[in-house]
Amino acid sequence: MSAGTFTPRPGAAPVSRMILAQTALETRMLLRNGEQLLLTVIIPALLLTLFSAVDIVDTGSGKSVDFLAPGILALAVMSTAFTGQAIATGFDRRYGVLKRLGASPLPRWALMAAKTLSVLVTEVLQIALLTVIAFALGWSPHGNPLSAALLILLGTAAFSGLGLLMAGTLRAEATLAAANLVFLLLLVGGGVIVPMDKFPGAVQSVLGLLPISALSDGLREVLQHGAALPWGDAAILAVWAVLGLGAAARLFRWE
Repeated sequence: MSAGTFTPRPGAAPVSRMILAQTALETRMLLRNGEQLLLTVIIPALLLTLFSAVDIVDTGSGKSVDFLAPGILALAVMSTAFTGQAIATGFDRRYGVLKRLGASPLPRWALMAAKTLSVLVTEVLQIALLTVIAFALGWSPHGNPLSAALLILLGTAAFSGLGLLMAGTLRAEATLAAANLVFLLLLVGGGVIVPMDKFPGAVQSVLGLLPISALSDGLREVLQHGAALPWGDAAILAVWAVLGLGAAARLFRWE
C-alpha cells in the first residue's frame, strides 16, 4: 500500500460527469412533479385516445389516429421543451437555485446542457408511450424515422430556446401564466388536432409559420403521407431555433 492511498484529492469532478449527474437530477425532478407529469404525459395521451376514439373533429379521409398521432407527438415536444422547461426554469430562477448552481463548479453552459439533455430524455419516454398508445389505436405510420427524428430535434431546439427566453426574462408567476396560455392557444391553432385547412386562408398563412405548426405538419408529411424530409417545415423550425436560442443566450438573467 503506497503512502498516498488515503490522501484526499479535492477538486471538481469532470464536466461530463457533472452534466450527467445534473441531467439525472433534472429528469427525476420533472417526473416527480405531478403538474409537469400531467402536462407532458397525461394530457397528450388523453387527447390522442379521446380524439382517435370519438369522431369529434373532421380529420379528413383515413383513420383519425393517422392524422392525430403526429400532431400529438409535436404537442408532447412542445409541452416538455417549452412549457415544462419554461415553468421549471422560471421558478428555479425565482428561488435562487440557478444563482447557487451558477456559483458551483458546474459551469453555466453545462447546466443548460443538462437541462437540454433532461428534455430529450423525457421526450424519448413521451414518444415511446404515445407510440404504444397510437399503435393500440390502429396507427399505421409511414416514411423515414430519421426524418421524423430530425424534425423532433429541430422542434426541441426551437421550443427550448423560446422556453428559456421566457423563463430568463419574465417573473416566475408571469412565466407560469404565459407558458400555459401559449400551450392552450397553440394546441387549438397549431394544427395539432384541428386541421389547418379549417382556418381562413389568411390565418393559415400566419399559423403556418409557428413552430408547432411546422413540427406537426412536418411530422404528418413524413409519418402519415410517407414524404421525405419536408424542407420548408424544417427551415421554419431551424429559424425559430436560431432566434430563440440566440435571444435566450443574450437576454437570460440568472437572478
